[in-house]
Amino acid sequence: MSDKAPWLTYRPELKVLDCTIRDGGLVNDSHFTDEEVTAVYRTCIEAGIDYMEIGYKNSAKAFPLDKYGPWRHSREEDLRRVVGDHDAEATGLKLAVMMDAGGKSEWKTELLPARESVLDMIRVACYAHQISEAVEMLHHADSLGYETCLNIMAISTVKEEEIDKVLEIARETPAQVVVVVDSNGALYREQVDHLVRKYMKALEGTGKEVGMHAHNNLQLAFANTIEAIILGCNRVDSTMMGLGRGAGNCNTEILLGFLRNPKFNLRPVMKLLRDTILPMKKRYDWGPSVPYNITGQLNMHPRSAMGFREGDTPDDYLAFYDEIVTEG
Repeated sequence: MSDKAPWLTYRPELKVLDCTIRDGGLVNDSHFTDEEVTAVYRTCIEAGIDYMEIGYKNSAKAFPLDKYGPWRHSREEDLRRVVGDHDAEATGLKLAVMMDAGGKSEWKTELLPARESVLDMIRVACYAHQISEAVEMLHHADSLGYETCLNIMAISTVKEEEIDKVLEIARETPAQVVVVVDSNGALYREQVDHLVRKYMKALEGTGKEVGMHAHNNLQLAFANTIEAIILGCNRVDSTMMGLGRGAGNCNTEILLGFLRNPKFNLRPVMKLLRDTILPMKKRYDWGPSVPYNITGQLNMHPRSAMGFREGDTPDDYLAFYDEIVTEG
């Protein structure tokens, strides 16, 4: 097949980050088996995906070991047990983890120098009011030799002047990527347009890329990711079969088909869906449903819908609607 494609969506500089294990860990408290993580890892390599976010790197103090699986902490010994002496240059795949601001990560002590780790990128996640700590985290990770990325969460709840200030601060950090994060799955196309353009203008001239991380509460994760790409966003997140918190994320298998880049290979993804992800569907609840749609419409965190879906009457949509509207 030709290495040049005529489609609008073909951009060799556009990078895909699969965060199945990291975001999916919010569904099962990061209790993936080694075999499941290995399967996703090998699939990402075979499919030509650029980055795999293999988990969180949060502290055992905030997330006790007896409750959370190893992919909530991503210790080096656990990583190497699955990926061995991973080599990004040899595999074409870079490995990332997410560290949360707000006291969830022991970031000053838990990161090895990049040359001693299989990790390539540290993604720092923060809410707008946590930006000061996030800046310190980014500088620390950068000083250790990692690529860095800033995810500003729940952006649909942040006031315009606050977004402007956060982006002004982000501009001066070492982060190579700054991501529009629709944590509540509440954004529509016009809002995606506005935010991506705002991020790109604020970061103009820095060499930083704008990223997109979409949730599927309104069943717009794929559409919003497409919109961000068309506007020039060169870093996009997705998960296998949309596996992720609540309504889930933009689907990797759909995104790769859309991008038309001949380096991507969908066949190993289809095998992973059949053999690994579909069996998880029997154990865990994720994906679009009416309660998640309601929280998306109201620009609310989906935790209330997640709790309702875990109850005795997960499909009593009227009861959930009345409960949420009454609370509002």
